[in-house]
Amino acid sequence: MNDSEDHPDDLLPTEAAPPPREKPMGFWGHIEELRGTIIKSVVVFTLFAVLIGFYLTEFNRLLMWPFYKAVKEYPGLTIDLGTTTIMEGFNMIIQMCLLGGLACSAPFILYFIGRFVAPALSEKELKAVLPMCASAFLLFLMGAAFAFFLLVPSTVRMAIEINKSFDLAFRWNVGSYYSILSWLVLGVGGSFEFPLVIVLLVWLGLVTTEFLRKYRRHALVLCFIIAAIITPTPDPFVQTSFAVPLYVLYEIAILASSRVEKRKRRDRV
Repeated sequence: MNDSEDHPDDLLPTEAAPPPREKPMGFWGHIEELRGTIIKSVVVFTLFAVLIGFYLTEFNRLLMWPFYKAVKEYPGLTIDLGTTTIMEGFNMIIQMCLLGGLACSAPFILYFIGRFVAPALSEKELKAVLPMCASAFLLFLMGAAFAFFLLVPSTVRMAIEINKSFDLAFRWNVGSYYSILSWLVLGVGGSFEFPLVIVLLVWLGLVTTEFLRKYRRHALVLCFIIAAIITPTPDPFVQTSFAVPLYVLYEIAILASSRVEKRKRRDRV
């Protein structure tokens, strides 16, 4: 009798089937998948950039809110933003469309990237990555909102006080305002991501919570250094109002890292 009839199990495939999330494909299949992800991201970014360009006046009014909020506190002063070069207004429009389109399309781009990367991750890695991506986006929004509603008006207010103290004329241009606005919103939003970096280092085993607790004072000094670099004014109030939330986020990162370490020890048992 044939051996295959005596041992029917030998006819079964020895390789395990790929998990349901994973799509078996070759190198060019992955390239095509990446191409689709890039195209969808570019399309979404372009749509938001065009939409902002269509409602440019309303969007500009929104971005000018921190400036007008600070200026309203000085009713006796006439402070108007202008242009000093021929192309400055055009550059302002490009900056609004590009940065605004990128900020609005960021959640969709992260989603597309997550869809592309997810099949290559295990269930455990996927459970860790998805909350981290959501936390990264929320932290960036918190930092951007903090800069937009507090730091930018405080910076404009500080600049007004300096001009008044030296009896200087106000000849500000719109390009300098948008540069400060972009630097603060993007810089503060990005700096609010550092707790996730700390948690990731603890998850990888490169840093421990004991190390983080030991160097609390150094972290506080580092927060003030970051605040001094990002904030464009030497105003101690502005720098402190930025450094304190950073240090609070550091303490929150220690708590989150402690939970990560406990979960890793529990998984080893």
